[in-house]
Amino acid sequence: MKELFEEQKSVHVLYSYNGHTNYLEQMMDFIQDGISLGEYVIVIENERIYRLLHKELSVRLTPEQMKFVHHINNFDFYYSSGSYHPPAIYDYFCKAVQPYLDNNLSFRSWAHVEWATMEDPLHLIEDLERIVDEAVNLLSFPLICAYEGERMPDHLKTILLKTHPYILMDDQFTNSEQYETEVNVSKQTS
Repeated sequence: MKELFEEQKSVHVLYSYNGHTNYLEQMMDFIQDGISLGEYVIVIENERIYRLLHKELSVRLTPEQMKFVHHINNFDFYYSSGSYHPPAIYDYFCKAVQPYLDNNLSFRSWAHVEWATMEDPLHLIEDLERIVDEAVNLLSFPLICAYEGERMPDHLKTILLKTHPYILMDDQFTNSEQYETEVNVSKQTS
């Protein structure tokens, strides 16, 4: 995975995790790898996990390196409009990355997708992931979308495998055989 991020900037990864210990290690590796390449890292994470992450990163990174890590509260990010609304989420993200784009700075992002209940329609997640996949390719940056595996119903797993070209699961990094680009989806519906 590290080699892929070094060779190719447009990388959209589904990370299905179980357990917070491995989750934090994966996130720290992603952050440290990005900083070693001179990339800023946007971490979209809840406050509780980010506090743990920040504490550990403060030990591993210099104060200068810590300036490359930028946190966005994931609740504020996903519910900025009052509900899980993909266009509002996309707008929020575009505003967050605009300074990097304006200054021609390389960046990568880690987004922890979580919700309090399963009341949000899952098709909204599919809509958002398709928008995000397009943005990853357009803006040319690596993105890991982290979902807790135990909380994903089968229908959501299917959606996520279709909307992410790469999968990280149980420390195994693979290509998604179910991945569908917008071009392929358009051809199927025609």
